Amino acid sequence: MEGGGAFPQTRWTLILASQNAPERRQKALTELLQAYWQPLYVYLRRKGLGPAEAEDAVQGFAVRFLEKDFLARLDPRRGRLRGYLKTAMNHYLTNLREEANAEKRGGRVKIISLDFDAAEQALGAAPPDAERAYVRRWADQVFARALDTLRNEFAADGRKGPLEILVRYFQGEELGPYAELASRHEMTVPQLKSFLHRARARFRELVAAQVSETVADGSEVEQEMGELVEAL
Repeated sequence: MEGGGAFPQTRWTLILASQNAPERRQKALTELLQAYWQPLYVYLRRKGLGPAEAEDAVQGFAVRFLEKDFLARLDPRRGRLRGYLKTAMNHYLTNLREEANAEKRGGRVKIISLDFDAAEQALGAAPPDAERAYVRRWADQVFARALDTLRNEFAADGRKGPLEILVRYFQGEELGPYAELASRHEMTVPQLKSFLHRARARFRELVAAQVSETVADGSEVEQEMGELVEAL
């Protein structure tokens, strides 16, 4: 992982490069929202908005986010994407309250498909504090995407080893005694430990890759990862 410099090929920084190319810009921003809208929804719900209000706010924010005038203010050099999106959402809510002609529920065009049922279910595991809930859901999604990538690598490369153990391990489940677990999967304890060690190292790389797409500088990756781990 390159330290100290920018990450020119990530989703976050490619947005700036696509400002003058509407199709590429729309694609980059849509992918960004698809990846990170749920923490915003959980954040709004914990701030006291009802489900319908939070849905409207997220959909409306998505519309505004995809507009070019909003994009002009989007600058990865200003800091982490996590903080930028939350601040932008707060500004959006303030503007909505100030607009006498704020659009009513059902009046917005849905730019992207959002599974609000899944987001509402995620609310059950979120802390009661809005700020902590936002970071927790962000962390959940970063680690879930890294785990999905690890699953895909196992499927594509035909890697040997009990994937189910990794899924349980990275989801924080108790694995039980290593001797029993190794025997169940026809492995020795040293083989199992080696398998988990390699998997942990690869999972960390995948998490770092996810995080690198949300920071402007490589020096911020370790700190962001630490904060997300703490949130979990």
